[in-house]
Amino acid sequence: MTAILPATRASDAGEPEWTFCPGCRSMLFHKRWVRNLKVCPECGRHGAVTAPERLDQLLDPGSLVPLDCDVRATDPLGFTDTTPYPARLAEARRVTGLAEAVLGGHGTIEGQPVAVACMDFRFLGGSLSGAAGEILTGVGELALRRRIPLLIVAASGGARMQEGALSLMQMAKTSAMLARLDAAGVLSISLITDPTFGGVAASFATLCDVLVAEPGARLGFAGRRVIEQTIGERLPADFQTAEFLLERGFLDFVAARRELRPELAALLRAGRSSGRDTARRAPVRLRPHTGDPVVRDPALVDGRDPVVAVRGARRITRPTTLDYAALLLDGFRELFGDRVGGDCAAVVGGVGRLHGRPIMLIGHQKGHDPAELTRRNFGMPNPAGYRKAARLMRLAQKLGIPVVTLVDTPGAYPGRHAEEQGQAVAIADNLKLMAALRVPIVTVVTGEGGSGGALALALANRVLMWEDAVYSVISPEGCAAILWNDPAASKQAAAALKLQARDLLELGIVDGVIPEPPGGVDGDPLLSAERLGAVLTDCLDELCGHSGDRLSTDRQARFARFGAGSVSVPSDIEEAS
Repeated sequence: MTAILPATRASDAGEPEWTFCPGCRSMLFHKRWVRNLKVCPECGRHGAVTAPERLDQLLDPGSLVPLDCDVRATDPLGFTDTTPYPARLAEARRVTGLAEAVLGGHGTIEGQPVAVACMDFRFLGGSLSGAAGEILTGVGELALRRRIPLLIVAASGGARMQEGALSLMQMAKTSAMLARLDAAGVLSISLITDPTFGGVAASFATLCDVLVAEPGARLGFAGRRVIEQTIGERLPADFQTAEFLLERGFLDFVAARRELRPELAALLRAGRSSGRDTARRAPVRLRPHTGDPVVRDPALVDGRDPVVAVRGARRITRPTTLDYAALLLDGFRELFGDRVGGDCAAVVGGVGRLHGRPIMLIGHQKGHDPAELTRRNFGMPNPAGYRKAARLMRLAQKLGIPVVTLVDTPGAYPGRHAEEQGQAVAIADNLKLMAALRVPIVTVVTGEGGSGGALALALANRVLMWEDAVYSVISPEGCAAILWNDPAASKQAAAALKLQARDLLELGIVDGVIPEPPGGVDGDPLLSAERLGAVLTDCLDELCGHSGDRLSTDRQARFARFGAGSVSVPSDIEEAS
């Protein structure tokens, strides 16, 4: 994304009167362009902004407190190319008015405190020097001391060549700083702007918890020209752009410049751990037969024809995870990508606030029409979906916020590419991760709980289900085909599998059943969301008081009880252990 260039200058003000957009080749009234945050109103092309301009755009007016630092850039190598390095530094300072390529400090975004390090590409291409690394690390240490989130605005061509291997060491230095924030549970956010390449892209710019990018921003290790010259291959037009990377799972989302302030503020609010706001709890209208929003006695759960139950659980009119997120959560922000190379639309997740309490919501996503069902792969995740879920669960653990998972899937996607990408390993990794996670996990089976593809999001402290949902080791059709050798025997298989809520409550697979409104959850989605919110809040009120050790131990004990009996361990093995 090239910069939008000034055209005709106003002779008296020293500023351009008109600006030329190389994207759509429009001549823009300069003041209008500036009012639009230097985004072309015709084609949406995002022009370059300076670090001071960026901070003015993002932070609350008057809230910036600059980092107190004494930047003394040196010439450690005595480097000279066509110009001595000290002369280049002096010219960069004269042109930009900055001491280095990074401007640091702390302030607020919509009242939310944040430490911020903002890079400026005008200063020697935003290159990473020893002094720039020191400022970035200093801002990170400020975030650590104050226990406030860190925001890094990246814009760089990479490490500064004039400082040789000392510049390379800044990649390690800043990465170690982010590792300290991880250990302390401090949220970090990276805003990728155009361009971000080289050592910056391969360190702090892509190591933050949440990666946001402006439209069209380019991000990569090697530049397009280097790649094309090296491999002799013509790259696609959108190669390394934000949209290209989002589709491949490397970014959480792309936001236009005018949307950045509210988007960042929502992330900061959602990532701030605090108690719930009981005053905001929605009223819950319960069925007359119980005063508890959860039924725990199997005798009080209605039974029905198993085939009818399966069909009901599969109704595409039932609310999806994103429906519940919209109805239940304040400030929900969906996050994308597994950071390995993919995203899966069959698994969705993000942060939001449930009755004032920040949570990480993760769930399967089907759809309400054929087009969405196809796009979402009918709710059947591939490995990227499970890896995305794992990434979000690790982020929840870092921030100390509970995880809520909503299960509604026929099962993991049984396809060639899923197998080639490690479907079994991705599911197994999630099970191991959830067993040890040190934050509360609550799972609700909202529709169809199919096989290991469902369990990969359901190893929880509390497992609940809607009364019309089902949960099984395999679909009735699959079971009939394998054991009866006759797909038409699915009715017998459905009955034999004991997959209804009453059966599963009796077996102890689920801890409780949530009554559905008359006509089902899709008959009254708002009431269903209110009831689900009340149930989740009650569970989290109970669990959030426990230590991480107890949460993981109790979770493992819950699943350890499922079996045919006990196994005696020989005494010599006990002693050895």
